Amino acid sequence: MQQSEWEKRLEALESKVAFQELTIDQLNQTVIQHELEVSKMRERLRLMADKLKEAAPSMVASQAEETPPPHY
Repeated sequence: MQQSEWEKRLEALESKVAFQELTIDQLNQTVIQHELEVSKMRERLRLMADKLKEAAPSMVASQAEETPPPHY
């Protein structure tokens, strides 16, 4: 009778471990998906920032627009 009780406990523990391994694998896949999404978003953000920099007028005057210094 003692052996049967140990077998039941062992089976329950093995079942729990198998379930935990499955859960960990699922979580790892989710993390990988989110990392890919974040990476794509960062790239889009970088492209958008580059476009904004190109489109924004510069606050520095070009050489032709620069007023020559006064001559003393």
